[in-house]
Amino acid sequence: MHTDSSQLQIRTVEITRYVTPLREGGSLPAIVEAADDFLYVLKFRGAGQGIKALIAELIGGEIARALGFRVPEIVFANIDEAFGRTEPDEEIQDLLKASTGLNLGLHYLSGSVTFDPAVTAVDALLASQIVWLDCLLTNMDRTVRNTNMLWWHKELWLIDHGACLYFHHNWQNWKDQAMRPFVLIKDHV
Repeated sequence: MHTDSSQLQIRTVEITRYVTPLREGGSLPAIVEAADDFLYVLKFRGAGQGIKALIAELIGGEIARALGFRVPEIVFANIDEAFGRTEPDEEIQDLLKASTGLNLGLHYLSGSVTFDPAVTAVDALLASQIVWLDCLLTNMDRTVRNTNMLWWHKELWLIDHGACLYFHHNWQNWKDQAMRPFVLIKDHV
């Protein structure tokens, strides 16, 4: 079989250490360390949004990357069933138990800061391209209050695509939904 080097190649890493929870968002992501010695923001399969949010994160993030946007590397992240046994926080321990197996991680951009349009100006073309991308992905989670963008090494990075493609949570009337305008764009950054 011929393999094209431009095909999507997603690495799988083994999570070795839970570093700290990120108390932002409803999914309780965490910074973790993997066997490759890199840090990742881990999105858990056992979180309230479930596996469909991880699917949206993967598809949305990789579509953004394929279109030329900066997105942290996305990896499959394996959690061993023994991983959470020593965690003292009961809520986190339950989340780790419910997330045994394959999860999703994004390379942690150490030293990055949340993008603030009042502090950093972005090229008008790039801004309009991000709005277009979010319409394409039906991303309801990039707003003025929550930009889901990071400023890292003087470049803008897009993160957190777990709330995009929200139509896949309910396949009833999918044809009608595909024809409707994305009205939530009015709340976009």
